[in-house]
Amino acid sequence: MNLSTETWIYIGIGYVALCIIAYFIQERFIFKPEKLHPDFEYKYDDPFEELHFEPEEGVKINGLRFYHEKPVGLVMYFHGNTRSIKGWSKYAVDFTRHGYDVVMIDYRGFGKSIGKRTEEALNKDAQYVYNRMRAKYGYKQEDIVVYGRSLGSGFACKLASNNRPKMLILDAPYYSFSHLTNRFLPFMPISILLRFSIRTDIWIRYVRCPIYIIHGTKDWLIPYSSSVRLQNLVPLTARLIPIYGGGHNNLPSFPEYHHKLEEILKGHFDLLFDKYEKGDFRE
Repeated sequence: MNLSTETWIYIGIGYVALCIIAYFIQERFIFKPEKLHPDFEYKYDDPFEELHFEPEEGVKINGLRFYHEKPVGLVMYFHGNTRSIKGWSKYAVDFTRHGYDVVMIDYRGFGKSIGKRTEEALNKDAQYVYNRMRAKYGYKQEDIVVYGRSLGSGFACKLASNNRPKMLILDAPYYSFSHLTNRFLPFMPISILLRFSIRTDIWIRYVRCPIYIIHGTKDWLIPYSSSVRLQNLVPLTARLIPIYGGGHNNLPSFPEYHHKLEEILKGHFDLLFDKYEKGDFRE
């Protein structure tokens, strides 16, 4: 079919307009927060406290800490792109049952947290909370587990790459955000338009602790192949754990997920290197 020059001009104008719209509204598709009133009261049966962080002027990060009297360590949990910690907090028990304290924070614009979202700002918030948890509660780096779920896997990976935690656990991670988005919008210049690149594929190369990657083999949103590619980047430091038949949002409904998580947290997996036993990767 031959199109006139005028038609091609209109198509070009429409394409450029679509790119401009995508650039300015992309956050609505990436982040789907549940917002909570500042006076909202969290209520749980397990011991917990509400946390408030102010990494910079005009920014407030809200969090929850579920705790033990004598914890074996701390899990820093970075949740996915929906809801708030009010909903995600139900997963704290997956770690507290093994003796770990758990801290969950809401990203800017989620729950009670406020502040303008940028990729750099979200990473700085994560580092700020990491530092505050160590300073206020005395957690040692070798006792901290960094856990990232879906969207949170990128921020968790970046945090682990800049520190020396006990381990990094990635739950349904993406290879990079541009790689993920390009699956759904292959006809658009995603690398140019995206304001959140979240290069997990780069940061994972600088992580110097054991990495455990958990992924459902039937995940339609972030395919299992993403985790295969990530593990192949660091085959000596990462172990990929498939949950056969698992999708993107239902891994906790699989007994195998809880079994593998327990093995990881209790150190029943063979250490990936003798170096880790000797602490060669630590500062």
